[in-house]
Amino acid sequence: MSGQWGEGPARGDDAPGGLTTGGSDAGVPQPRAGGRAEARRAAQGKGAPGKNTQGRGAPGTGAPGNGAPGRGAPGRGGPGRGAGPAAEASAAGGRAAARNSRKPKKNVKKIVAWSAAGVLVLIAGAGGAIYLKLNGNIKSFDADAIATDRPPEAQADADGNKPVNVLLIGSDSRGKDNSDLGGGEDGGARSDTTILLHVYADHKHAVGISIPRNAKVTIPPCKLPNGKWTKGATSDLFNAAFSTGGSDDGNPACTQNTVEKLTGIRVDHTIVVDFQGFSAMTKAVNGVDICLPKPIYDNDINPKLTKRGNLVLPQGKQKVEGQKALDYVRLRHGLGDGSDIGRMKRQQAFLGSLASNIKGQGLNPTTLLPLADAATKSMVVDPGLGSADKLLSFGLSLKNIDMHDLKFVTVPWRYRTQDMDLDIVESDAKKLWDTIKADRTIDGQNATGEQTAAPGSPAATPAPADPTSPPAAPADAGNSAVKVSVYNGTTSTGADGRASELLKAAKFTATKAGTAAGTKYATTMVEYGSGQKANAEKVAALFPGAKVEAGSSAGVIVIVGKDFVAANGGAAPSTAAGAPAAAAAPAPLPTSVTNDARSADDDICANTSYGSGG
Repeated sequence: MSGQWGEGPARGDDAPGGLTTGGSDAGVPQPRAGGRAEARRAAQGKGAPGKNTQGRGAPGTGAPGNGAPGRGAPGRGGPGRGAGPAAEASAAGGRAAARNSRKPKKNVKKIVAWSAAGVLVLIAGAGGAIYLKLNGNIKSFDADAIATDRPPEAQADADGNKPVNVLLIGSDSRGKDNSDLGGGEDGGARSDTTILLHVYADHKHAVGISIPRNAKVTIPPCKLPNGKWTKGATSDLFNAAFSTGGSDDGNPACTQNTVEKLTGIRVDHTIVVDFQGFSAMTKAVNGVDICLPKPIYDNDINPKLTKRGNLVLPQGKQKVEGQKALDYVRLRHGLGDGSDIGRMKRQQAFLGSLASNIKGQGLNPTTLLPLADAATKSMVVDPGLGSADKLLSFGLSLKNIDMHDLKFVTVPWRYRTQDMDLDIVESDAKKLWDTIKADRTIDGQNATGEQTAAPGSPAATPAPADPTSPPAAPADAGNSAVKVSVYNGTTSTGADGRASELLKAAKFTATKAGTAAGTKYATTMVEYGSGQKANAEKVAALFPGAKVEAGSSAGVIVIVGKDFVAANGGAAPSTAAGAPAAAAAPAPLPTSVTNDARSADDDICANTSYGSGG
């Protein structure tokens, strides 16, 4: 919703639910009496305008991997750096005793570093008051509002590895004290930002998928605050789901139901953060690095102003927190074509930078407790995350994700011909959802958490050499860093499996990916992504006559052709009777997804706008 200093849904801003069809600036409230400068001076108790501007902004979402973002920046008397678990444990008998009390048992098959019970012990050791304070902050929505007709839960593998899907929602609610930060007095709440975060079963990879707020989607029946259920809508703006019912807290259950309907993916947890929570989080981590291609002025934040106004955010790299961080993640005008697409790019860059900041400080209770105290006072979560130990445990479970393996993408979309809203490109989006369901990374790698056999085990021992097989390339210790996805481009059963074994024998990290989109490949193909040509040529040496071409996906992909099958004695034996067939791997992702993917460690100055205009 368009507020005094911030932007809400791109369309339908003047009615709860985004149901009107006016332009993006329709229904924007006029500035409060006295204007921006007077409001800022009054808020700061200063007489001179132009510093630390206030009265605008909006939330982003909780940062991936912070689990329970919190309130109260370190050094403000709350549970900050001076009052973490280590300090309290020291007072109770020394750090060594505290460490010894937390040592895991030896000779255990699988050690869970920070389980919910472990985190609870840490919190209790830091003082029951902290735990009770955090627990009292957390507000969860009604479990009865979650749809009963849901996608199935992901199944754990033999090692207990299981992916987790978390819906992150940034609310633009002006309720409570948020109107000062959001700069408007409009009732209700809308979802300024929505990202579906998929944490892979190996808990070493994650991908955040941005869903445009002005995309047309089907909204299923949702529960209203009065207990009744809506009939749903076959085509409405995505952010209308969150505003269903007109509550200042929004309707996160309705958004969760809508995402499950859209994706076919079960949402395990939902986290909503409003203006206050987002602002407090950025202060708790001592600011977040951003970068702008152009300077931003008052009238970029509020296009209704007739003059450019004061400088809000300068061009180039800078660190922001609080109000200025809100300005950045809500900014639409003044950059690119002024669309939500560019804003989502900046939000992805911001979240990547925030996650890198938290990771750099150390993903541990000492870091997470200030975040937890900051955000939980302005947070709404699903019932499954409705306690401090669960939130912190979830945050700590993400500590092994490398920032390069935290990716951000946007649901494939296109502009509608009749207006400036968006349609989701269903065929491409389905490939993305199928990839997530199969626990494949966006470059096609298997991240289910299944472990390969240890060296020297029977399963790892290569089969005896077949004189009819193509010559294997010399084993290279560097090959293990090359990840190869293998698809069967023929109707011969098991061809991809034999190709995978050939690659593994040459020390490549190969994954049997299943059947290719087509099964009439006469010649084996080796496709490569950016910077992978040399590795692709090494792989192709194992497949005489293979064609090497640049592809649309990252990494290296082998599509086995009939030439490989012929050189290896024809079709392999069929699956034994009664044995379950292996699930087919999803088709490679379209370039609309892979070419625009962002890693959390990417240059913060790159890819932060869309369209012409800088």
